Amino acid sequence: MDRQQRLWEWERTAEPYLLLASLLFLTSYAVRVLVPGLSPGWHTFWATVTAVTWGVFIVEYLSRLLLSDDRRRFVRTRWLDLVVTVLPLLRPLRIVDMHERMQRRRDHPRLALEARVMTYAGLTSALLGFAASLAVYHDERADPHTTIRTFGDAVWWAASTLTTTGYGDATPVTTRGRVTAVALMFVGVALVGAVVGSFSSWLLRRFRQDGEG
Repeated sequence: MDRQQRLWEWERTAEPYLLLASLLFLTSYAVRVLVPGLSPGWHTFWATVTAVTWGVFIVEYLSRLLLSDDRRRFVRTRWLDLVVTVLPLLRPLRIVDMHERMQRRRDHPRLALEARVMTYAGLTSALLGFAASLAVYHDERADPHTTIRTFGDAVWWAASTLTTTGYGDATPVTTRGRVTAVALMFVGVALVGAVVGSFSSWLLRRFRQDGEG
């Protein structure tokens, strides 16, 4: 078996475990941010879950890098994998994609192209918005000048940012919060554009079919 084949086999075997690790990472981070007054024991437990799952992402990426027959090309073409390994709160960008590939391999019925794009982009937007809400709430809540005082404020901010509405009533004031906001702005434009574009394409196709019928 050549190196490329071993890489494919490794990726196929690792996908369900990566999906589980991604969900565990997001859950552990959410618990630590949203549950006030965690006991030292539970705080240590969830912090350990966060660290272990992050370690899984790093080990898995390095394993694929070592199995690749052209490592420079691997880093260049799999740049998103590197980004979500270094910044695991961006894992939602990969969670839905991993689930989609697993469904295809099991020969589950597939939706039409437009529906798949809308589903993929919509779920990714929701998960990424949730992760960004957690990150911003974690960074902003202790700042005396913040306008994001509750997790509800953070969710409202994430929704208005993802949809490029930007009411301005809730805005990050810390450096880390603003970096998160900039990242969400760029990703939000792409994801929402994909949903709107796919929906428009679906409508045009249906109207064309109705007109031809």
